[in-house]
Amino acid sequence: MRNYVIKGNICYSRTRKELCIVENGYVVCRDGKSAGVYELLPESYEAFPCYNYENKIVIPGLVDLHVHAPQYPFRGLGMDLELIDWLNTHTFVEEAKYADLDYAGRAYDIFAEDLRNSATTRACVFGTIHADATLLLMEKLENAGITAYVGKVNMDRNSPKCLCEESAERSAGDTQRWLHDSRNFKHVMPILTPRFTPSCTDELLEKLSGLQKRYHLPVQSHLSENLGEIAWVKELCPGTEFYGESYDRYGLFGNSCPAVMAHCVHSGEAETDLMKRRGVFVAHCPESNANLVSGAAPVKLYLERGIRAGLGTDIAAGSSLSIFKAMAAAVQCSKLRWRLYDQSVAPLTVEEVFYLATKGGGEFFGKAGSFEEGYEFDAVVMDDSSIRSPRELRVRERLERLIYLAEDRHIAAKFIGGREIFRER
Repeated sequence: MRNYVIKGNICYSRTRKELCIVENGYVVCRDGKSAGVYELLPESYEAFPCYNYENKIVIPGLVDLHVHAPQYPFRGLGMDLELIDWLNTHTFVEEAKYADLDYAGRAYDIFAEDLRNSATTRACVFGTIHADATLLLMEKLENAGITAYVGKVNMDRNSPKCLCEESAERSAGDTQRWLHDSRNFKHVMPILTPRFTPSCTDELLEKLSGLQKRYHLPVQSHLSENLGEIAWVKELCPGTEFYGESYDRYGLFGNSCPAVMAHCVHSGEAETDLMKRRGVFVAHCPESNANLVSGAAPVKLYLERGIRAGLGTDIAAGSSLSIFKAMAAAVQCSKLRWRLYDQSVAPLTVEEVFYLATKGGGEFFGKAGSFEEGYEFDAVVMDDSSIRSPRELRVRERLERLIYLAEDRHIAAKFIGGREIFRER
């Protein structure tokens, strides 16, 4: 069913500073898109079926701009190391297991089911170098109803032997075959995924650039996460002024190549300016940045400069698929950054992190993440009635409480692109 009405406390963003709330109002889904939010239902929609969630909170679906599906089995482990040591000690050991399709199937079953049951409706997902396992991941996300970009990872240097593709030509060839085999998914789309510059030779990035131009694909990768990583990129890429140039010189950094870069914790002025000019999206992953001692990204500053941004869970450096938890962590990290480093940039507000989690990240998928007219109809109904309190709370306070308590388990219904994923009867 693509035409219906949801009644409830409707909450959505128009801008990063404007949280719109219509108490016990109506949001209309028409042909899978939002036909607007109303205090009183227009007569033209009265014949639509109405799902009555009076007094519950109805929000746009949440967007995860950066998550590593194969790392889900070891979330909550290995948080005593910084980035490069963590990758070598924990991440690569786990990702090598996905050469075994039986293991990949069991692991991705769990990931897809948990993502389906979360408040996330859209995600940018890393797989591994294994094309068959990545296709399996795409199939399971498709079956779960999630809208996603999924990438087969590319790595041809500075990687363990079991994860280092034998050549740039082989990596690009396997990627092209994977692209051909991934054409039949309806809601899960391919995205080019060079893991990060240290793991990709110049030859590989050049070949991926050719695939990008041929198939008009977006790209996802990592950028300026860790100071040691940045120094390593400088050593590997002589002649570049900053990390982002290592992608930009191959046309993999915005403009005609939509790009989302995770972290951007230590992006300097020149890199930030280029990100804005190219329209690069920042996937802010605050819990991961804290766990791996990377730092606190200046996300408020990015927003003020008009740089596109959203949130990422960054499993498994982040511990949870909850974008609510990422929202709370983003506020907390911004407060620490303001207190300890830069008092010229105020901490993030609830309105701003809600925007990042919905419309901000949703823009990478087009018109998604809001209930404004014409947006893809992604909606999550939150039932917070079991959170006991003697206080009478306003709707905004209840939403803030959901964010800080990361209460994903209180989901009464979920819709993606107008499709019903699940709904309490």
